Amino acid sequence: MTVGLLTLELFLPASVSLKDKRKVLSSLQARLRGRHNLAIAEVGNQDLWQRASLAVVSVGAHRDPIERMFDDVLAEAERTVPGQVLSADREFFG
Repeated sequence: MTVGLLTLELFLPASVSLKDKRKVLSSLQARLRGRHNLAIAEVGNQDLWQRASLAVVSVGAHRDPIERMFDDVLAEAERTVPGQVLSADREFFG
């Protein structure tokens, strides 16, 4: 069994309030949950309007499928978030 953790740091320059930020993050989280078997949560920068830290976690039998899923998650975030992905860090356990 392998547990994968993908941490995304996002910059959201169009957000002018926490409500704007939550709207963007909720939309991204719903899309990712609908397409992949994963858990996702905002884990940092909750009080900043234009920054977000997301943790994406998945469990699988092998590392390769999780890696491919994280590639898809990163591509989806880069394509749909009105801003940019500042960093994407991956960790694997097991």
